Formats: sequence, C-alpha cells, structure tokens
Amino acid sequence: MSLKPGAIGEIPAETVRIARAAFPKGNLYMKMRDELGTFYQDQDFEKLFPKRGQPAQSPWRLALVSVMQFAEGLSDRQAAEAVRARIDWKYALGLELSDEGFDFSVLSEFRDRLLAGGAEQLLLNKMLEQFKAKGLLKAGGKQRTDSTHILAAARQLNRLETVGETLRAALNALAEANPDWLRKQISPQWIERYGRRIEDYHLPKGKQQREEYASQIGLDGFALLTALESDPQIEQLQQLSAVKILKHVWAHQYEQRDGKVQFRSKDDETEPVGNRINSPYDEEAHFGNKGNKTWLGYRVHITESCDEESAHLITDVKTTNATTSDVEIGEEIEKDLAQKQLLPTEHLMDGGYIDAKFIVNAQDQYGVTLIGPARSNNHWQKRIASGYDLTQFHIDWENKIASCPAGAKTTSWYPDKGKAGQEWIDIRFKKTDCRECSVRNQCTRSKNEPRELRLLPFAQQQALQLAREKQTTDEWKKQYKVRAGIEGTISQAVRAFDLRQSRYFGEAKTHLQNILIAVAVNLSRVISWLNEIPRAKTRTSKFAALATAI
Repeated sequence: MSLKPGAIGEIPAETVRIARAAFPKGNLYMKMRDELGTFYQDQDFEKLFPKRGQPAQSPWRLALVSVMQFAEGLSDRQAAEAVRARIDWKYALGLELSDEGFDFSVLSEFRDRLLAGGAEQLLLNKMLEQFKAKGLLKAGGKQRTDSTHILAAARQLNRLETVGETLRAALNALAEANPDWLRKQISPQWIERYGRRIEDYHLPKGKQQREEYASQIGLDGFALLTALESDPQIEQLQQLSAVKILKHVWAHQYEQRDGKVQFRSKDDETEPVGNRINSPYDEEAHFGNKGNKTWLGYRVHITESCDEESAHLITDVKTTNATTSDVEIGEEIEKDLAQKQLLPTEHLMDGGYIDAKFIVNAQDQYGVTLIGPARSNNHWQKRIASGYDLTQFHIDWENKIASCPAGAKTTSWYPDKGKAGQEWIDIRFKKTDCRECSVRNQCTRSKNEPRELRLLPFAQQQALQLAREKQTTDEWKKQYKVRAGIEGTISQAVRAFDLRQSRYFGEAKTHLQNILIAVAVNLSRVISWLNEIPRAKTRTSKFAALATAI
C-alpha cells in the first residue's frame, strides 16, 4: 500500500444537506468536525507507508474511524458498516452519501501499521495539539494521575491448564507449519489428550490423578522438545513462537529427577514473577496485584488536567507490565508531559508513585510540585511516644557528623548504593557510646550492636521529611482531595469505553487500545464542554441518600 498525501477537502454538499436535515441540532461527530476539525492529516502518517504500490485508504480517515469505533465500543465489522451506513459518520469523514466504505480488515491492518511504525502515541498527541491551538488545554495548572488494572484477552489458567494448553498451542503451530513431521512424532493418545481445549472441568479431580496427569503432560512436552532438537532438518520449527514458549514454560514448571518428571515446588521456582508465562496465547500478560486486587493482564496509568475552569482532558497514557509498580513510572510521565509541553505546576498522585527521589527530580528537572502521600515513617521508635526515631538525631551534613539525643557523636559516614541504583548513607554509632547509654531501650532493640541510621542523600532526605510534615496539615488534605477525581475518569473509561478488558493479545496492542479509549474520552468530554454541559457529580445510591433526609 502506498500513500500520496492530499489536502482534506470540504464535506460534500449533499452530505451536509441530509445530515443537517437529519440532525438539526447536530451530534457528537458533526460538532467535532465543525468545531475541532479532523485532528489528523495524511501527512501525519506518511512515514508508515511506502512510496510505491496500490493506493491506501486515507490514513486520516482510518485514524478518525478508529477513534469513533472505540467511542462506541464497536468491532471492526461494525465500524466498517457504520462508515457505509451512518450519515453522521460520513459527515465527520467528509464522504459522499453513496460512498461504499472499505473492508473491515483495513482497520486491523492500520493498527498493525501504527504499531510497526511506533506511531500509536501520535493519535493522542495530535488531538492534544489541536486542543492547545483552540485554547482548551495549556501547560501549568493542575494534573492528576492514577493507575488501574487491565484484564488480558487470554483467559486465566491454573497451573495444570497452563502446561496443557501450552503444549496444545505448540502442537497446533507445528501441525500448521509441518504436519508430515508432526504426524510421525505423536501417538493416538496425544489426539485424545490435546485435541481440544484444556479446561479444568475436563481434568482429573483427585490430587494423585492430577499429579499423574501433570507428569504425563510434562513427559509429552519433553519428548516433543527432544524430537525437535535432535532433527537438524527441521531447525526452523524451533523458531516458532509457540515452541519457544513451550521450552520456556517447561523450564520453569517442570524438573526431571530420578527419571521422573514432576512439577517444581514453589520454593524451587527458577525465575521472578515478571518473567513467567501464564498463558501461551499472551506471553506478556502477567499476574499483578494492587491492594487486595489480583489479576492477569496489564496496568494502565492515566494522567488528566483537572483545573476547575477548564475541561478535564487526558494528557498521557502509559501501559505497563502488571508487575511494574507505580513508583517506577512517575518520572516517565513527567518526561512525556515535558515533550508535549504540557507539564503541570502541581501534579497530584497516589502514594504509590511518590518517593523522595521523584519529589526532588520532579521539582529540579521539570519545575513540578508533587502532591501525594509520602511513605510513612514506620520504625518502631516513631510509634512509641518516648522513642528516638531519625528526626530526633541532629545531622551535620556539611561535616558528615550525626549526634544522638543523648549527645553522642559519630563520624562513621558510609555512602552506599542498592542494586536498583538507590543511593543512601549508612551511619553507625560507636559500641562504647551505646553500650552504657541510659536511654538505649528507647533507641535500639539490639542487645550488642550500636544504633545504626540510614539516610537518603541530603536533598531527598529533606524533601521526604518536609512532605511528611505537610501531609499532616488540613491545608494539604484539602489540596489533595482534588486527586480523587481521577477515579471518576477511570470509572468513565471502564463503564462507557470498556477500558478494563483488553481486546487484543500483547502489551503493544493493549496500549494502542488504551490510547484510542483516552482519545474517545477526550472527544466526549470536550464536546460536552463546548455544549456547556456541566460535569457529572459523584453518584449517590438511593439508600445512602436517605441519610440526608434523616
């Protein structure tokens, strides 16, 4: 498919006439075209297409169709049908009423092209540029961020289902790639065991029978892998994705001991959770947890503007592995907002994002003040009234001397660094000072060792202490209440735009889905803002509303 970018023309006169007659007051897409334009142009996607070949469908239209598709939760077939059948879609896309549209497969091809060219972020960025040009969005002010879980398209499997389905997936891939070779390797029992989907209610019920069945699956898998590795004529089969997954899963799940194949014990697992494959159909989907929530899939981080006098619009979307913690993403969000020239003055975040290093870097590098609960001081000395926690010690940073509440001083000052790169300073008092100290029980529980302190670098330690002091004030609590509004945005994205469930396999496609949903949310919100529709209030149940009447 080749692309020859052209200018976006006027909406055909007959399309305008019929649309105005059908929708005298306009609707979402007509208002979008009239007030905001199309957001995209063919030139935006020029690098994704070759110079020669059959002419492609206009990419600006495909991008806009993708947005409208996710705005209404349509499948590719339904979206292609809407292009052919709906007057308001033809109006937004600038098409003749007689236009026959395109085959639904064009939409999936366009998404693949976006991902191959790394252009998925363009869908949101171009919209934000248009909002800035219209005065609907600007840098500074307040923004807020939170994350939520995304369920993978692959179903969640237990351990026995995982190994059975992994072997079945490999057999299906081999049957397609080289059926003659595979036919020679299997027995009729394999057809019975792996000919249909592995589901728990088809599996043995007793513990011993399930262990025997797991062992049999393991033996079959090792036999298949051995056959693949021992035949140089079919080396290309080892490169199949399903075969690589089979090898990975077997290395993690099984061990061969005394001529027997059995599941590894949980204490003998060979790799971290973030590297484990939990489904052969989506190897990037992992188990995550947040609070008391556990899921198989991904995690999405949503940032939105939240100034009262302007529309609340999503400015950034991040999709990550489910095992990635919030604190690892904070600085990436600020970096992306800086590139978009949309940095806030104040950024309200959940406590999961906040640590001392991020507080300092956000202020120093981006001029952003983070507002969020810093990690609490949970040392036992802080929890008792008479305890001597870190705040009771005087630290002379310039001379690298620490003084304890009883007057002892130490010059034992050792900078150190952890595996993750976090820097700190270890301070250790003298044994002779601590051994005879009259307030030792208020300072340390060690019977023989002296008191030790661990400090962050100066700027981080000061920032952390200041943040802890501020968040106890009523003023800070009132300021931070604004962050709660992001939960309404997540709720809207989940309830109205199906954010919670991924349509696709893999993190990249799930991220593209999340971006399209964010764009659809923005479109809905900005049209409501232009129509002067007030923002919805938090819903109150009928029963809870009785409290105001009692």
